[in-house]
Amino acid sequence: MLDVSVVIVNYNVAPLLVECLRSVYASTQVALEVFVVDNCSTDDSVQRVRSQFPQAHLIETAENRGYAYANNLALKLARGEFVVLLNPDTTVPPDGLAQIGAFMRHYPQVGVVGPKLVRQDGSLDLACRRSFPTPEVSFYRMLGLSKLFPRSRRFGQYNLTYLDPDELCEVDSVCGAFMMVRRDAMEKVGLLDESFFMYGEDLDWALRFKQMGWRVVYNPGVVVKHYKGESSKQSKRKTVPEFYRAMQIFYKKHYERDTVAPLHWLIVSAVQGRLALARLQHEWLRRGQ
Repeated sequence: MLDVSVVIVNYNVAPLLVECLRSVYASTQVALEVFVVDNCSTDDSVQRVRSQFPQAHLIETAENRGYAYANNLALKLARGEFVVLLNPDTTVPPDGLAQIGAFMRHYPQVGVVGPKLVRQDGSLDLACRRSFPTPEVSFYRMLGLSKLFPRSRRFGQYNLTYLDPDELCEVDSVCGAFMMVRRDAMEKVGLLDESFFMYGEDLDWALRFKQMGWRVVYNPGVVVKHYKGESSKQSKRKTVPEFYRAMQIFYKKHYERDTVAPLHWLIVSAVQGRLALARLQHEWLRRGQ
């Protein structure tokens, strides 16, 4: 039996949270502890967890201080051999947790594993395997070259679109929608960086694991359904700026000091330009509606 701690941060997606928890508690060959951290939901999420899943450890935050902060509340309490960050808009197969955990037990040098994530229509969620957003990789992405040339090893680096989605491979990062980590490794690496409100904290965590010598692996042998963005789409006016803010934090933390001045100002200007454009598009759509 594997000991797995599952951490789910929820915000106003009660029906999906219930479906997610049902799939988690249907897991086989694992001894589970499940934490649900509710980030100030205004729907009936808390009531549903209390009534339908009394065995879950429910944590209610006093204020919404972001995804990383909410996860850390539960990560500090987790006692499983492995810990899973899991979005409430996912469903896991019955043997999924056991399979991923068995893989990690077999490869003790692996610190982080993520499964193949598929959207509701069966298409691949491209975020499930990524390269770090270095200045070069980010530049190709912001120019749209990654979409124009997805099979290119140069331009398709961010989402590794040139690789077979059913290929087991070592990657820079997997997605925080389902990210299993070795708890012993986590205790050495540290918790999620709470300067990220939402977005980017999983990339930052994966980079810190790799910096300490742990491997990060994409394992498509387990397929997890991801409805994607159900919480964030409730307030795009706030979430779009947070996406670009996360890019700025990640760049400043990991790449700024090694970037020459002309490229630095190009990157900063590009991010600010995309943020301004996104805000303009949002306002235009809002007025149109």
